[in-house]
Amino acid sequence: MNYYKVLSSRLKRYTSAKNHEFDWDAHARDGQKVPKGPWRIWLILAGRGFGKTRTGAETIRKWVQEKSCRRICLLGNHMDEVRKVMIEGNSGLLAVSAPEEKVVYEPSKRQLIWPCGAMAVGYSAHSPQRLRGPQFDAAWIDELAKFEYDQQAWDQLMMALRLGSNPRVIITTTPRPTPLIKQLLERNDVVITRGTTWDNASNLPTTYLEMLKDRYTGTAFAAQELQGLVIENQEKGLWKRDMVIHQTKPKSLARIVVAIDPAVSEQHDRAETGIVVAGMDDQGMGYVLDDCSGHFSATQWIKTAVSAYEHHRADRIIAEINNGGDMVQHLLHSLFPNVPYQSVYATRSKRARAEPIAALYEQKRVVHCGVFHQLEEQMLATSGPLSDRMDALVWALYSLFFSNQATPRIMVI
Repeated sequence: MNYYKVLSSRLKRYTSAKNHEFDWDAHARDGQKVPKGPWRIWLILAGRGFGKTRTGAETIRKWVQEKSCRRICLLGNHMDEVRKVMIEGNSGLLAVSAPEEKVVYEPSKRQLIWPCGAMAVGYSAHSPQRLRGPQFDAAWIDELAKFEYDQQAWDQLMMALRLGSNPRVIITTTPRPTPLIKQLLERNDVVITRGTTWDNASNLPTTYLEMLKDRYTGTAFAAQELQGLVIENQEKGLWKRDMVIHQTKPKSLARIVVAIDPAVSEQHDRAETGIVVAGMDDQGMGYVLDDCSGHFSATQWIKTAVSAYEHHRADRIIAEINNGGDMVQHLLHSLFPNVPYQSVYATRSKRARAEPIAALYEQKRVVHCGVFHQLEEQMLATSGPLSDRMDALVWALYSLFFSNQATPRIMVI
């Protein structure tokens, strides 16, 4: 073969490999891709090793390439962390940028400059007053949950985000129950992405993952730092951290139910409609299979519940008749007349009903087939009355463990 053709072929393969290395769309998981739709703040709450830093850097890179931002704030707890993690780190802005992008880094000025004129400048949350004066159309905040002056830095940044028609923020952080994090979880303009260390298992050493499982399973460290849960420190709650065990879904189950706790109001700032799917095997072990809860209209939540019923091939849908259960029965009869329904009636308080369910967890008779962040946060934080997700969970498991109204059957899932 002609020498020059061989050389040209090798060069093309090399160039293709290099381009693939910097093709984020080809490598990113769904939870790492910029959400669609109108939003102002993208909050990524995830465990260590999830790929948060890479996601933050790639998002800024994408916005620059699309020319949707020109003045970017890089905000970290300390300037040293901004430099070592967000800019110079293994997953920072310099590492994710291809050489041909010709990004210029000026350490003395704490800034990056792209050929298109876009500029990113680093700031420390320990000096929030430095954010007075500058203006931005985008920002990346890393590890917000550990900021000592989080509210002050946040307020100053919000005042500075006043360029362009749609200034946006991406926040990458391991969660903690700080007032600001809890405030962001309730905002309508925030898109939330949840994740665990295990989501990125294919890119992490097996020995590292085994060490994490051996040393930290069931601990507060695992709940917060690995599973990405926002955990309140409530020692009087019914559930403790080591009571929630995660396990893969079994091959067969004897019964599966979908429990609904309807919200009284459809307003977004009110309680959610709890929709939880749970099953039991023929050995009497309980499995929480799914949490489909959310803010829905009546038509939306009944369709969501029926979709969960069909997806998990459940036996029936159950709901408490003295808390909207009559509405569940009416909607099912009108829209889905062939779906089996079982009404349950509460004769005791929510907490009294929950106590035997918590005891099942303590006895290791219930496991979760997946990390259900919001449900588990409620379980581990609540010492008072139950609501929405938790009440649906209690009814689902109560029906499986303490009700004889359904005939067990074996099904493969």
